Amino acid sequence: MKKIAVFTSGGDSPGMNACVRAVVRTAIFKGLEVYGIYRGYEGMIDGEIKRMHSYSVSNIVQRGGTILKSARSEKFKTPEGRKKAFENLKALGIEGLIAIGGDGTFTGAKIFNEEFGIPVVGCPGTIDNDIYGTDYTIGFDTAVNTALEAIDKIRDTAAAHDRIFFIEVMGRDAGFLAVESGIGGGAEFVMVPETATDLDAVVKSLKNLRKSKSSSIIVVAEGDDEGNAEEIMAKIKSKIKDESKEFKVTTLGHIQRGGNPTARDRVLASRCGMAAVEGLLIGKSSCMAGVMNQEVVYTPFTDCIGKTKPLIEDHLKLIDILSI
Repeated sequence: MKKIAVFTSGGDSPGMNACVRAVVRTAIFKGLEVYGIYRGYEGMIDGEIKRMHSYSVSNIVQRGGTILKSARSEKFKTPEGRKKAFENLKALGIEGLIAIGGDGTFTGAKIFNEEFGIPVVGCPGTIDNDIYGTDYTIGFDTAVNTALEAIDKIRDTAAAHDRIFFIEVMGRDAGFLAVESGIGGGAEFVMVPETATDLDAVVKSLKNLRKSKSSSIIVVAEGDDEGNAEEIMAKIKSKIKDESKEFKVTTLGHIQRGGNPTARDRVLASRCGMAAVEGLLIGKSSCMAGVMNQEVVYTPFTDCIGKTKPLIEDHLKLIDILSI
């Protein structure tokens, strides 16, 4: 293998640039030519592929987002689109790919590998931390700290006005972000997609907590079974019916995706980027380079996509114990 290419796809996450940097510099260190594909699969189809050098990734390790950009690609979902992408890679002599992203990215990479045989190794880039085969994903730690900073500030105003705040964080299908930011922020309740939310129990607990606490923080993952934060607040407010108590909602939204990556995310991204290049060189393909128990592991895309990563049970227990 003499030439490889790297791209970022799906939702951006802090640390993607650190991963791109590690891929580029590891490839050069190993004597490879390395190319950057801009705008993910869409750019692969449109031929937005450029040779990268060591200086191409200077001064990016601390930046959020992705210098390679990201985009959705409906064209890549078609056989014609994937064929065009392969032809563009073939014309440049590119023999291997490194895909930085999540489930959707890996699904496309798996199909592409099956159809054209080009080796692909992935790196787990998503703030949701929901990819099987790695303890943490690139961007998760930064997103948790961003949410935590917001929760700390909201708690100040909640306490000042004796309010109950519902804070919505990202997590359509997974509650990792809600759980860790909730524990760190001292939330009284955390609502996640993985567990059924008992609103009657929450209402009962809130009434009891009022005897010892004048304000409360409730962290809601956007994909909770009872709805988003606005919907859950309306349901709980209708059950409490206390005109003296104020209820407020804050939706954190896309601020969770931005910002300078933490040291933890930069190191994880760098390890995964290096491991992805080394994986290609030893014949790995259709798999993801992740870190579990501090060791680099390669997990097949079929497992990354098909297996559910469970929440840590002790974390859920912690929330109940610490909220009294």
